[in-house]
Amino acid sequence: MSKALPPRPDLDHLRRQAKELLAALHDGDKVAIATIKQHLPAAKSMSAAALRRLRLADAQSAIARKTGFAAWPPLARHVEQLRALEGTWEFNALEVDGRPMAPAMLAGSRILIDGDRFRSETPGATYEGVFNIDVEANPHGIDIEFVEGPEAGNTNFGIFRLKGDELVICLDMNGKGRPSVFRAAPASGHALEILCRASASRPQAVTGGKRARSTPPGAPAAAANPPEFDYVPSRTLERLQGEWTAVRIVQDGQALPPAMCAMGRRIATKNEIKVIFGGRTMIQALVRIHEGAQPIAVDYCNLAGPIKGLLQEGIMQWIGEEACFCMAPSGQPRPADFSCPAGSGRTLSQWRRQSEGGGSQLC
Repeated sequence: MSKALPPRPDLDHLRRQAKELLAALHDGDKVAIATIKQHLPAAKSMSAAALRRLRLADAQSAIARKTGFAAWPPLARHVEQLRALEGTWEFNALEVDGRPMAPAMLAGSRILIDGDRFRSETPGATYEGVFNIDVEANPHGIDIEFVEGPEAGNTNFGIFRLKGDELVICLDMNGKGRPSVFRAAPASGHALEILCRASASRPQAVTGGKRARSTPPGAPAAAANPPEFDYVPSRTLERLQGEWTAVRIVQDGQALPPAMCAMGRRIATKNEIKVIFGGRTMIQALVRIHEGAQPIAVDYCNLAGPIKGLLQEGIMQWIGEEACFCMAPSGQPRPADFSCPAGSGRTLSQWRRQSEGGGSQLC
């Protein structure tokens, strides 16, 4: 669905482009003639006199083809749908892999859309990116590219429908095939989002994010992460590898309901972790382990989100085969125990390797 449109396409502006192209063509402008012949198949063999007889519809068709559309009507429908999507959207419901998210988890989350740029705001992270739509498909297609935030570099393929102030989106969160129906069945890797429009006004400062610059050939590579967080193999890190399911989450004294915990995933690759809830990455960090300390000391170097670049100190222990962490907020001292009272800002989490079952002793 690649299209060569400006970031916030405007149908009136495109109409003016077509009128200007037609006027330049009638004046015999060489650039206008070349544009028409390149993008209007019927004009390739036309004489100069025949080209001057072309009408506005022909110029509009050339503009449409230049921007990647087969004709003017599909271009017009595309732009009109983009503009209809603009505004601020709040979550009515979210279901991931057959599990509905509790309303309390959706509070404070919203999506802001301006043209084909978006910003997704959640209590744990902010995502910026761009998207493209295919309104000729049934159901309509949508491709979402994350530019900044924990999902930067990833693309989700999905479908959507817009009816008044309700927007329904079904996405494949693994960057694989596009869903064909508005359903997030268990183990499908799909997320079903139902949003309501909170405001139709154009949101402010939605840029789609800033892409990371590629390093020019021969230039020294920038140090992406602090050297003290370079990967150093250890027994604990090795044991923490792979994918884990949340058993217990307590944030600042507030325990998440078990149904919400079951949606949490912790994925460790070497010393990098991602904590994912509802298909969205809430934590992405490098981990440093101090195995000689009792309890084991853990440091996070956050790689994304609102605390990108900041350090967090914590502790961990093993409860049988389950891993329990207690992390202090950035700027606060390392916890001395696994308590998580209200007002502490701490996060207490306990994780079970995904393939394991059985009961748990809570930390």
